[in-house]
Amino acid sequence: MRSCSPTVLKGGGLSGSFFVATEIEPMLTPAMIDRLNEQINLEIYSSHLYLQMSSWCAHKSLDGCAQFLSQHADEEMTHMRRLLNYLHETGALAIISGMEAPPHHFDSLQAMFEKIYAHEQFVTHKINDLVHLANTEPDYATLQFLQWYVAEQHQEEFLFKSILDKMALIGTEGQGLFFIDQEVAKLAATKGIKANSMEPAQP
Repeated sequence: MRSCSPTVLKGGGLSGSFFVATEIEPMLTPAMIDRLNEQINLEIYSSHLYLQMSSWCAHKSLDGCAQFLSQHADEEMTHMRRLLNYLHETGALAIISGMEAPPHHFDSLQAMFEKIYAHEQFVTHKINDLVHLANTEPDYATLQFLQWYVAEQHQEEFLFKSILDKMALIGTEGQGLFFIDQEVAKLAATKGIKANSMEPAQP
């Protein structure tokens, strides 16, 4: 727990009494706040990246891939909000910074998914850095919070590697591209079912 800084204020009335107001500092260290803010902005960039890739796929009539990546863009914003809420819970300020625009041209569908896989590996590296920081400070509450991201990144890398494996097996020339899009569309349908099952029941 971070310390509190006392602030002495003069009270009203004839007595001229004083009272002390404590300014509560964040529960996290400045280093941890900076790294969590960095991760927030990385998750926002990831969402922009996948949304741009979704648009590229739609432009190429790859509707299954377009839907899948649009869903993935939404998931990245969910990841961001988890981090945002955690900062709020610990009394820290989230800072949303400017960021570069994602690429909008890709040589092929396979090249695009290779970029996604490399990006997810980069995100995993950043999550591991956060875990290392939480472990060395030590900050066990944040360490526990980050375990969800560790598991999520394992699933993300496995998912995109499996798509690349299918591309290597089926190929992306001629009808192969159609079949790959169909396979990714099935993944999108599965994501949609899971998302709907997690929504609260309407009264």
